[in-house]
Amino acid sequence: MVSIYDYLASNPYPGRGVAIGKTADGKHAVILYFIMGRSVNSRNRIFVPLEEPLGEGIRTEAFDPSKLSDPSLIIYAPVRMATDGRTVVTNGDQTDTIVETLASGGTFADALRTREFEPDAPNFTPRISGVLEVKGGKASYKLSILKKSPYCDGCDRQFFEYAEPANGVGHIIHTYACDGDPIPSFAGEPVAFGVGSDLKSIADGVWNSLHPENKVSLFARFVSLEDGKTETLLYNKNEKE
Repeated sequence: MVSIYDYLASNPYPGRGVAIGKTADGKHAVILYFIMGRSVNSRNRIFVPLEEPLGEGIRTEAFDPSKLSDPSLIIYAPVRMATDGRTVVTNGDQTDTIVETLASGGTFADALRTREFEPDAPNFTPRISGVLEVKGGKASYKLSILKKSPYCDGCDRQFFEYAEPANGVGHIIHTYACDGDPIPSFAGEPVAFGVGSDLKSIADGVWNSLHPENKVSLFARFVSLEDGKTETLLYNKNEKE
């Protein structure tokens, strides 16, 4: 198990990241989602709360609309609640695919089998996704990465399930292994990291660990295992007045 702060601080460009886990005191599930950027278009974003009819969650928004050159792949709802109370978090519009599939009786994997990596050659950015369920005082979660095969044009779909997560343990998956040109995709299993019990300490630690020039926004949430109540923090490098 690693320190998520040291892990992120050692990598100037992990891209976008999804992390889910359980607090050390066993009282909350935690969800983290961050975005980073190298281009003006990617850096010109903030997280804002969702509006109806999409329900509770967040979406990305251009900080300066005049600088928005291409909304595809960068404007989407990273976090949404499914109709059964599960929380879906992703790095793209597959959030909507998952929520709609769950509502129709399908599964997390069913939804992602209809999607593939992003069409942004030569990087072919992976689509990373997670879903958290809090039920009966317990938490469980799943993570997935869809990435271009290194051997052909096909999509490799990988799924990871954590049915009985331990107290104080989380798992992070991110789009890129490191910076580069083209940027190499994340490889291997989600990385296990230690989780504390204070949301602000965790969120501040992650935010301060991300590369100061490349970081853009961070979403951090606790979900109570006792009653499902949530506590959320949003961090934006670009701040509206």
